[in-house]
Parts: sequence; structure tokens; C-alpha cells
Amino acid sequence: MADRQLRKIRSFVRRPGRITAAQRKALIELMPRFGIEFQNEPLDLETVFGRSGPRLLDIGFGAGEALLTSAANNPQVDYLGVEVYEPGIGRLLLLLERAGLSNVRIIKRDVVEVLGSMLADASLDGVNLFFPDPWPKKRHHKRRLVQPPVAREFGRVIKPGGLLHFATDWEDYAQHARDVIGADGAFTAVPPEKLEPDPVKLRPPTKFERRGRRLGHSTWDLLYLRRETAAIDD
Repeated sequence: MADRQLRKIRSFVRRPGRITAAQRKALIELMPRFGIEFQNEPLDLETVFGRSGPRLLDIGFGAGEALLTSAANNPQVDYLGVEVYEPGIGRLLLLLERAGLSNVRIIKRDVVEVLGSMLADASLDGVNLFFPDPWPKKRHHKRRLVQPPVAREFGRVIKPGGLLHFATDWEDYAQHARDVIGADGAFTAVPPEKLEPDPVKLRPPTKFERRGRRLGHSTWDLLYLRRETAAIDD
């Protein structure tokens, strides 16, 4: 039942967007190097990245600037980026090649399918979900990515002590996320200032966020630590 509920969630609308010739070429030539094909079995992330170490899932990285900055600032961390927007994927591929980074892999797929099929239990040290589509109209709230089945998947794939970081510039979505994640029981909310000394926990501003600030939008960052299994089972 949970898997069927998970697969019903479609939190995005496919928009082709304008893709440049360079981005299209990158999708052809660079995706084999940085990309991972969808599969119906859990990934061996140690094999994917060729090493062991901290691993973060970055959901919907858009144009890729924030993900690139995080990967460049934290070369000891491996990042798995999931996105469906081809121009953004193409742009990130070009940036990764230019920067000479090897700690990012990309999956071009709906993250709901990736969560349900490709990620093993407790395989991640954190999940970043920055500025997902807020679906502001009440009748569309069911399309928001943060829903109970997805929250359960976050709790499944994140290791105890790992971080779930959600950011939005819609106050209503922030409250929605608090309600859903708080009700799940796998996470404990933590104030951002408690995590600031750790550079991996810092979020570089996204292009989307900078545009929002110019328009006077506020930003809400919600951070949650995955509880120990014993605390959930009690």
C-alpha cells in the first residue's frame, strides 16, 4: 500500500524549457560519465562513487549552481542529484566538467521513483530538498512532494543521525512540511544555528532563492535529524 501511495505522487509538471546546443551535447557526451540509469533495484553507492564516505541526496537541483558549490566546497562528500529538467541537467554537466569534480552523480528521473526503487535502507547521510514546487493553490496541495509516504521514505533511506534539510520561500509549505515530517516520527527538528559549524550542513543560496530575495520573499529552512531506530520503535 505504501509503495502504491508513493508512486501516485507527481510533484512536478514536465516543462521542456529552452535547451542550448551545449547543454544538449552535454546530455549526450557527459551523462554517460556523470549519470546513472534508472533501475528497479538499490544502488551500490560505494561502487557508484568508487569510495566510501558521506553521501547526500539532492532533490530537484534546478540549474545546479547550489549543488556544484556544495560539491566543490566538500570534496569528501558524494552527492546524488535527482532532476527531470533537461536544461538544468545539461548545465550542471557542463559545470561539473569545467570544475573537474568527480563527487557528483545525476539521475534523470522522478525522485519518487528513485526513492521507491534505487535507494537502500540507511544508505544516505542526508537529503536536501530546496525550493520544491510549492503548489500554492489548496486544491493542488496533494501534489506537493512532502507527503506522508515520501516522509516515510526519507526516514528509511537516511541513516540515524543523518540530516533532512528542507527549504522553501512559501510559509504555507513550510508549515505543511512541519506537520507532515513531525507526524512521521522518524525525525527530530533542530535549530539551524546548532548545525552551522559543520560546513556540510550549510546551504549555498540558489539562483531561485536570490531571485526571490530581490522580490522580497522570506525563506524558511527546516532541519531534522534522523532519530535512532530504538527511539522510533519505542
